[in-house]
Amino acid sequence: QVQLVESGGGLVQPGGSLRLSCAASRSIFRFSVVGWYRQAPGKQRELVAIMTTPASTNYADSVKGRFTISRDNAKDTVYLQMNSLKPEDTAVYSCNARDRESWADYWGQGTQVTVSS
Repeated sequence: QVQLVESGGGLVQPGGSLRLSCAASRSIFRFSVVGWYRQAPGKQRELVAIMTTPASTNYADSVKGRFTISRDNAKDTVYLQMNSLKPEDTAVYSCNARDRESWADYWGQGTQVTVSS
């Protein structure tokens, strides 16, 4: 069973930055797609950023130019660098990975990001 463990969430002021990490229990080369999603209170979960292999990325319009998804193959970790944070970025952020052979989807437990002054 694959495990994804997120970290790096917290409270930050508007305009600030955070970097989220998603550590996988197996090689991330096993995944065809890795990504970050978020869910704010009372709203549906939405895609934030995804990365396919070879490295190709896609972002939600609301975060383009502010967020960057990346990965460290040696550490089997996916990152989400979030800059110029806004109150509307407040949500629980979850990591997702899809197995390239079984197409099974795996999710982390989520990490809370709160943007507030």
